[in-house]
Amino acid sequence: MNERIGHIVWIVTLAFVAALTSCSVIDDDLSDCDKDYELNYELRLVTNMTTELQTQLSTETEAVVANALSTHLANVFSDYARDVDLSFYDIGADDNRLHHEVATMNATQRSYTIYLPVQQYMHLAAANLKDNNLVALAQDEHAKTAVLQQKLATADNILPSHTTGVFTARQPMEVLAGVDQTFNVKMYMANCAAALVIDPRGNNAKSVKVYATGFATDFDVQDSTFVFPTQSPLIVAEPVTTADDGVYSFCSVNFPSREPANAAASSRVVIETTDPFVADDSTEELWQFQVFVTNQDDTITASTLSVRRPLRAGQLTIIKAYLTDDGAVYTDDHTVGVSVTLDWNKGGSYNVIT
Repeated sequence: MNERIGHIVWIVTLAFVAALTSCSVIDDDLSDCDKDYELNYELRLVTNMTTELQTQLSTETEAVVANALSTHLANVFSDYARDVDLSFYDIGADDNRLHHEVATMNATQRSYTIYLPVQQYMHLAAANLKDNNLVALAQDEHAKTAVLQQKLATADNILPSHTTGVFTARQPMEVLAGVDQTFNVKMYMANCAAALVIDPRGNNAKSVKVYATGFATDFDVQDSTFVFPTQSPLIVAEPVTTADDGVYSFCSVNFPSREPANAAASSRVVIETTDPFVADDSTEELWQFQVFVTNQDDTITASTLSVRRPLRAGQLTIIKAYLTDDGAVYTDDHTVGVSVTLDWNKGGSYNVIT
């Protein structure tokens, strides 16, 4: 069961004019301009977060963890637009950007006016990039090359988690002179989250570090497709503080995983299907949690939890696991394979999905 949370976040009224005159920039004086055209933006937060929390963390004890995860992800699974980047491109072969606006929203609804000449456009939009230092628009002077680009990994191939939910849209627009027109642009989430909740079962580790891997690093905005590297970076799964000190909880925010090889679609920007997060088990490993437990005797146990179900845009996936006395992490989830290395050498290589 999926959730659909949609709110109109802002309304932009565009006045398109026959030529670039004094109306080529933001201007409150409409006296020299032609007809007004309305462009409505709607932020569509399509997510399974509440359902996943209620289903996977259903006991009274687990409710504490569920509340902590919900708080931790408040800025990710949110229908609140902080900032918006709007680009309007020529639909010709060179697909040059003709107009660009970056605005601070900090509201659920707001309106302003942009003036552009009457013609056909490809319109691309992205929201909530300002406070997300890990993801930025790049190569966006042309529509075909515009990409949400994740920051390059460090020398040890490690990156922090995304800090906000990122939303994008693409909309062909044919603006006709002298005709009342309304363009409705829906923006959908491009990133997602994965949580690992570990029951220590009475075993006391000195420290636990968790990474997630197997995810896209870039997103082609116009094509609405994700780009995967030769070797996926490790995304830091941040510790989630809970009132229950007896549970280890970690959460990563990142771009989606690959789909199974036999999946029909290569794009996973969620559209309003019946159940956008339902997927069959795959025969291949699609993404992983890598867990490094420092035991009381200072040995390190490395556990790799390999997940065979895709993680899609807008989705939260929770994996529940448990700790053994030798520091190994196991799970009863049949969609997750586990491999363990006891007395792991810090100089050893990570088992990163390629």
